[in-house]
Amino acid sequence: MSDERLGNTSEHPDVVVVGAGFAGLYMVHRLVSNGFDVVGIERGSDVGGTWYWNRYPGARCDVESMEYSYSFSEELQQEWDWSERYSSQSEILRYVNHVADRFDLRRHYRFDTSVIGARFDDRWNGWTVMTATGKSVRCRYLVLAVGCLSTPHTPDVDRLSRFEGETYHTGTWPHRSVEFAGKRVAVIGTGSSGVQAIPLIAVEAASLTVFQRTPNYTVPAHNRRLGKDELDWTKANYSELRAANRRMQAALGAGFGRPSKSVFESTRHEREARFGECWDKGGFGFLSAFNDLLLNQTSNDYAARYIRTRIREVVKDPEVAESLMPDSVVGCKRLCIDTGYYETFNRANVSLVDVRKTPIERFTTTGIVAEGLEHTVDAVVFATGFDAMTGSLLAMDIVGTARKRLRDHWEAGPRTYLGLAVSGFPNMFTICGPGSPSVLTNMLMSIEQHVEWISDFMKFMQHYSWNRVEAQCEAETQWGARVNAIADLTLYPNCNSWYLGANIPGKPRTFMPYFGFPSYCQECEAVVEDGYRGFTLRR
Repeated sequence: MSDERLGNTSEHPDVVVVGAGFAGLYMVHRLVSNGFDVVGIERGSDVGGTWYWNRYPGARCDVESMEYSYSFSEELQQEWDWSERYSSQSEILRYVNHVADRFDLRRHYRFDTSVIGARFDDRWNGWTVMTATGKSVRCRYLVLAVGCLSTPHTPDVDRLSRFEGETYHTGTWPHRSVEFAGKRVAVIGTGSSGVQAIPLIAVEAASLTVFQRTPNYTVPAHNRRLGKDELDWTKANYSELRAANRRMQAALGAGFGRPSKSVFESTRHEREARFGECWDKGGFGFLSAFNDLLLNQTSNDYAARYIRTRIREVVKDPEVAESLMPDSVVGCKRLCIDTGYYETFNRANVSLVDVRKTPIERFTTTGIVAEGLEHTVDAVVFATGFDAMTGSLLAMDIVGTARKRLRDHWEAGPRTYLGLAVSGFPNMFTICGPGSPSVLTNMLMSIEQHVEWISDFMKFMQHYSWNRVEAQCEAETQWGARVNAIADLTLYPNCNSWYLGANIPGKPRTFMPYFGFPSYCQECEAVVEDGYRGFTLRR
């Protein structure tokens, strides 16, 4: 990396922030505003985080644009105009670039630089951060803003290297145009990225074969252009809307209202009408149809039956429709938001391979063999998701006190205090780490709450001349028990989801996010009010 790419950085900053997505950028901005010397490190060539890498056809946020945006700056809220209800990847990336320009954040970053490890030194209570360029940075604090869905997962399929066609992963899409016109394409995976990409690839490709292991619930987005009146009204009421969202379990959906009724308090007609109303509105609001959809199995069964009925109405081939119907709990895997997904399977050039019935055996030079039948293709798209929550953290060799490695500390599953800190790793913070609401919320709300909490803690440390803080082991253990106890009150642990790490062979099964944004924020506030209970501070 050339010297001019280093920007205005120090070799001995107060803080190193790893990542230049939404979390990293706000963390850098907040710390610099508070007078800290900060170096940001980013493996990509520019800002954007997940929106820098995920450029696959149809890539779009599943949280509404006006909510999936920063709230920390009123001027920023007022000056940016979103064009659609659900923003595309390209528009979100333009927004992130606007933020970086507006607050002059790039000058604090080293781009094209991967962090390969970090070592804590007890002698001076600080971190040495090692990069793939061979350069190291020493700092007092290390903040990991590496994202929850940043390490793509490609399944270990026999003889994949033999395939002579094109291969792509939705999480590492090329930064150039990819043409599928006239080609035979296979998509492996039907999670969120597959659900978004499949309809667009089907329109372009000569043929599309979808390999589905597990069908996912998906509801229509009903995406549309945003009118000026709607934008103006939202901007005029942003303060109230943001406050209302912070009172919601997922920190979003205030526009749908807080569900007040159980399924069992409604007649059959009322129940179907309510599901229909939420279906017609589109988006995550479907889970807000009733207040017990994620708490009661029978209630959830009603929602599942409603979605299956809609699938049968749309998909013309009864056998294909049955293969597309999930048999799991609605919402225990992340609900997908789609545009024309089920309709795509009515196209003559689209076929579905149910991998549960006809497993993928191997690749050949020209295609994929499933149950003895070779599907000849020119290109394969892996929409197989990520090593969620922990993958990007464990990709770095992080060593704390007594030469303890983070990967060893998390051998039986991730352990954190508040999803913010890890015992044995002083002066290190994770933004939206395991044990925080993160992926069960509007990530922007969770990111802002974490960044502000961490930066306020650092100001407190600085004011009182503390130079070392560490989460206590007992507090970490108790927090892990609390996260799992709350999850056990819901239906979330009832299926093999990436929330549990079930998509990664050999990964310990443990429910990683904390359910309930308002109660989590109250917990964090109580920790502060109790003198940062659960942390040991030293000089």
